[in-house]
Amino acid sequence: MELMVTPIIEKPDGTTSANVKNTSSVRWALASLSLSMLMPSLDTSIANVGLPTLARAFDASFQDMQWVVLAYLLAITTLIVSVGRLGDIFGRRRMLLIGIGLFTLASLFCGIAPTLPLLLAARGLQGLGAAMMMALTVAMVGETVPKERTGSAMGLLGTMSAIGTTLGPSLGGMLIAWFGWETIFLVNVPLGVANLLLAIRYLPADRGDRKVAQGRPDAIGTLLLALTLAAYALAMTMGQGRFGTLNLGLLFAAILGIVLFVFAEAKVKSPLLRLSMFRDASLSAGLGMSALVSTVIMTTLVVGPFYLSRALGFDTAHVGAIMSAGPLVSALTGFPAGRIVDRFGARRMTITGLVGMAVGLSLMAVLQGRFGAAGYIGPLIIVTSNYAMFQASNNTAIMKGVSSEQRGVISGMLSLSRNLGLITGAAVMGAIFSLASGTTDITTASPDAVATGMQITFATGALLIVATLIIAITGLARARGAVLSPKEL
Repeated sequence: MELMVTPIIEKPDGTTSANVKNTSSVRWALASLSLSMLMPSLDTSIANVGLPTLARAFDASFQDMQWVVLAYLLAITTLIVSVGRLGDIFGRRRMLLIGIGLFTLASLFCGIAPTLPLLLAARGLQGLGAAMMMALTVAMVGETVPKERTGSAMGLLGTMSAIGTTLGPSLGGMLIAWFGWETIFLVNVPLGVANLLLAIRYLPADRGDRKVAQGRPDAIGTLLLALTLAAYALAMTMGQGRFGTLNLGLLFAAILGIVLFVFAEAKVKSPLLRLSMFRDASLSAGLGMSALVSTVIMTTLVVGPFYLSRALGFDTAHVGAIMSAGPLVSALTGFPAGRIVDRFGARRMTITGLVGMAVGLSLMAVLQGRFGAAGYIGPLIIVTSNYAMFQASNNTAIMKGVSSEQRGVISGMLSLSRNLGLITGAAVMGAIFSLASGTTDITTASPDAVATGMQITFATGALLIVATLIIAITGLARARGAVLSPKEL
């Protein structure tokens, strides 16, 4: 899985030129960026498997232990755009190094935390470091590889993200069984030290002449956006699937926060987000599609376990093995998808990926109850492989059109759209599944009810992907000022 690239030099006008020397240095730089994508993804999933052990170790309830996961995800979601902007102002390489160091140090604190409150505080710091790594890693691609190889690099990062998500539960289970719960956090320390050394040695230096460096951090906008995103994330995750008064209050607070944020950004000289950038049809369409597709892809994670166990009767071990097929396929197809994007173009492959996802989701609904596990795994492979294609092509299309001084904040927006989609998907698609199954407690639903709920939920997901496909065609056509011809599609 070797990425053939050459280092590039960025000119004052923002253009780049290839330098045929030091190809080895670029490969090591990409290795650092790959680790910077792997580590946060690994910690998104590795802690889940340790929650029962942590509950016993700290003598805490399951509800309290949920905050071990939530503190990490909230920190990423609320801060990822802000840290991307800070990278644009103070230097993306500098901020990425700080993020790697903070993530590594916070991982150490997690592993030695004597109490649950200290563990949660360390997880919050770890989430801040993860936000910096996730936002600035994608932004650094434009300064590390030529534009014609952006798709390959995005595919590689997608592969590393999928590997981290896939590896987390199994690696976490082995580490806890062999060495104790502390090691699920301490495993990041040697990885972080190695990554920090690679980044210091090989990542390209920050440019000192960026106009954006004259700006100042937007404290008011940063605070408003963080509070707004936190309110929305909590509204979607609290209540264990029941949307009560607290959820409605948080959702209203999030809406109010958006209004205040837009008003504040229009008045600030150096805003966190320049609202005018959303007039770019390609950017707005790309971010919207990322959120919608992530909402749908969460269906496989929310509905899959209940369908496989309740409707098909598989035990926990078999459910886990079947569920791992999706992330595994994403890991295997991410890099090849990036190479295909480089060869055939981001626009064409975005639409191809969405069509493939719609087909796979439709097959999941149609084949319900037929062919056993194969009737689920086959369509799942179609969905996840085309999801990898969409991710590589959509990310490439967005980041290729971004000016150098905005790469950090746009990269943060891209990661934010994906995270918000996953959070929304867990709530919305879970609610659709529950309603379609005709019960408020899915754990006691009959196999037939679960099967019906699964069909309706995946059919809804397919319709959402069709809607996303329409956005892809019309949004990209608008950006080019003309309807896409059949040849271009």
